[in-house]
Amino acid sequence: MSLDSVTAFFATHAPDIAVERYANSTATVALAAEALGVEPGQIAKTLSLRQGDEVVLIVARGDARLDNRKYKNRFGQKARMLGLEDVELETGHPVGGVCPFGLARPLRVFCDVSLRDFDVVYPAAGAPDAAVRMTPDRLAALTQAEWVDVV
Repeated sequence: MSLDSVTAFFATHAPDIAVERYANSTATVALAAEALGVEPGQIAKTLSLRQGDEVVLIVARGDARLDNRKYKNRFGQKARMLGLEDVELETGHPVGGVCPFGLARPLRVFCDVSLRDFDVVYPAAGAPDAAVRMTPDRLAALTQAEWVDVV
């Protein structure tokens, strides 16, 4: 279902972008970088966070970590990651395939400026063996993301 929703998203919104499947797992940044033959920073990881009653997604370069001070300054609260059991329920995607495309319901998406360190990034595509290739600005445009600096 998740891979199908991502494929349908791209068929509708960006038919020039192909969802690629890999023989090896892309479920973690390290595995994805190895499978795709790129550096870990080019993997665009999607973090699922709870802000009060709302769930938001932050997409950042793969080798970055949330900076708690920056996050609190931007969002006015401490970062609270979703529990593993809630990720698929809230996003429609399994852990290891979470991405800001083809979501189960609309969620606010934020792209960290760290993505702009690369000309091309590789977000997951709804399955632990799938990814897509695009520019950071295209990722932000397709997801109607707001740019933030939180890593």
